[in-house]
Amino acid sequence: MPMQNNVTVPRKVLIALAVYLTSLFAANTLGLKIMPFLFDSHLSVGVFSFPIVFLMTDVIGEIYGKKMAKLFVLAGFVSTALFIMFSFLSLAMPWSVDGAWVQEGYDQVFGISIRIAVASLAAFAIGEYQDVFSFFFFRAKIGKRLFWLRSTLSNIWSQFWDTVIFMVIAFAGVYSNETLVSIVVTWWLYKVVMGIFFTPLSYAGLWLLKDRNVK
Repeated sequence: MPMQNNVTVPRKVLIALAVYLTSLFAANTLGLKIMPFLFDSHLSVGVFSFPIVFLMTDVIGEIYGKKMAKLFVLAGFVSTALFIMFSFLSLAMPWSVDGAWVQEGYDQVFGISIRIAVASLAAFAIGEYQDVFSFFFFRAKIGKRLFWLRSTLSNIWSQFWDTVIFMVIAFAGVYSNETLVSIVVTWWLYKVVMGIFFTPLSYAGLWLLKDRNVK
């Protein structure tokens, strides 16, 4: 039988994927913590890691193309789905008496309801694919210049859908419509602003990856 050609994945792509997935898991777990913010509002600490998820697909798409960006999104979706599955499996297992001291906190942190789990997964999949789609849409319109503008525009669009889908699936009927709209707008704007602040990191990523440019 003829041997198949070996496929070599650049080391920098694997490192970028590690950064992408780590940022995703950090946002989904550490993001449970909220901190006080402006005008007596609250802000999830996930804003420090979640913008990196969307910016990373822009950077990878810019250097390696749309197909590679979609592979990153697929990897994130599969990883998130597996993490949720393992979380439910872990919660369903009985506790040993010696580990009971941490049971209450463990169950509270990882006891994500099915509704919120579905909301998170749906929002991630749709939001990230919208990010890839819109980034290359603006690239076709603007060209390869002004990466920061194309990334920001795609971030505004994709973060809107990510926020709306998650909040509606997770909290529709829990909060009033007025409160839900307020939360959606506030959280969306927070993530967009943090994405803009993180733009220099995108250029650092482009600089680190550009010598591995793949058409």
